[in-house]
Amino acid sequence: MRIAIFGTKDYDRQFLSGANVVHGHELHFLEPRLDESTAPLAQGFPAVCIFVNDRADAAVLERLAAQGTRLVALRCAGYNNVDLRTAARLGVAVVRVPAYSPHAVAEFTIALLLALDRKVHRAWARVRENNFSLDGLIGRNLHGRTAGVIGTGRIGALVARTLQLGFGCQVLASDVVEDPELAAMGVSYVPPAELLERAEIVSLHCPLTPQTRHIIDADAIAKAREGLVIVNTSRGALIDTRALIAGLKARRIGGVALDVYEQEADLFFEDLSNEIIEDDDFQRLLTFPNVLVTGHQAFLTQEALEGIAETTLANISDFEAGRPLANSIDPALAR
Repeated sequence: MRIAIFGTKDYDRQFLSGANVVHGHELHFLEPRLDESTAPLAQGFPAVCIFVNDRADAAVLERLAAQGTRLVALRCAGYNNVDLRTAARLGVAVVRVPAYSPHAVAEFTIALLLALDRKVHRAWARVRENNFSLDGLIGRNLHGRTAGVIGTGRIGALVARTLQLGFGCQVLASDVVEDPELAAMGVSYVPPAELLERAEIVSLHCPLTPQTRHIIDADAIAKAREGLVIVNTSRGALIDTRALIAGLKARRIGGVALDVYEQEADLFFEDLSNEIIEDDDFQRLLTFPNVLVTGHQAFLTQEALEGIAETTLANISDFEAGRPLANSIDPALAR
């Protein structure tokens, strides 16, 4: 199939081209992200391939369908940027990559937590200036602390196991579907509100839905244990950014590590080092010494990129051949 691939970076070209040796599709790499203004670039392409910050809302899908697009292939797991009801109405199939090396994101989550808790990022910056003082770098052990994991799918389950078995944390979990293997090893499932009240560390791994949007808000922060450490490698809008800033200023939050951000679409995946950032909330977050932010890179390992490319192209091949779409998204999951 002819595929218009939006928002591409060098690593997209490298891994998709490598995987395509087997599939033989006609890949057209486009640097702009998909939105209403760039949708005309997909004129005549039966398939488009998009990523987390591309936009496939009703207006974009209407334009794509009118131009002949019949398939939207997400090269990611999340789909909150796609209007599934409109896609179904237009007869446009939507597929995704439900899992790609969950170890990549789980390992990065632990890396962020350790870097934040042991102030590795601050120490690294000091040493580059020949400052070897240890003042202000006192951290805490993970062993013996209570950690909460919200969302225990593939990634969250790995994080829960690592925290409990690897570091000796007492792990609380919350999910609409309990993992019996986690429960059997001693992970305690509790409601989200109770988890937030009891945990010293909270790691977010749930999808973004109307129910989970701003699951960390002013009320949750007010009820949480003082000094709570929050790690988010899932979706930015799980956290109310302004409530987070208020919690940091009030010293109720002990530290925050973010690989995702509520308004990241205007920032992440681009080099803005010579630009003026107009997002005041994001800039305020960066001023806190106990905040660590990375640019949505938790997925970025060789193994994960190979998996993403292969599953994405296999999804498209299945569509082209008229085979069942194992990774199609049910319109009933529409936000």
